[in-house]
Amino acid sequence: MRRALLIGIAGSSLLMLTVTAGAQDRDRDEGRYHEGARDASWWHGRLFDRVREDLDHVQASTPRFSGDQYRLVKVKHELTELQGKYNDHGYDPGAMDDVIGSLQRVVSDNTLSGRDRDMLNDDLNHLREFRDHHEGYR
Repeated sequence: MRRALLIGIAGSSLLMLTVTAGAQDRDRDEGRYHEGARDASWWHGRLFDRVREDLDHVQASTPRFSGDQYRLVKVKHELTELQGKYNDHGYDPGAMDDVIGSLQRVVSDNTLSGRDRDMLNDDLNHLREFRDHHEGYR
């Protein structure tokens, strides 16, 4: 009986150590992702790809089968459709409004870290700027 208790305690300790180490790795990766410069040259010509990368980053830490995940999948799908239309020289202002609205719902409704929320708000601002000045973007 005593041996089973010791094994249980050792197993629980090992499990807690593993969970803590995983959280530290995730925090370290999170910091690296947010450290990069996001100046004009980083955005130039790659707006849709950059927004998608940020959505992928947020999605990687979002629980599966959740409303948060659903909203992320929806905005990524709309972004892909918008990019396809734009690449075919068929910019669609309605599709841009759909993407902006969906991304705004992610920012408003999803459970996000402060850094991720700021990053997605920055993405929203770039999408709005693109919407207002898309003709000179290429």
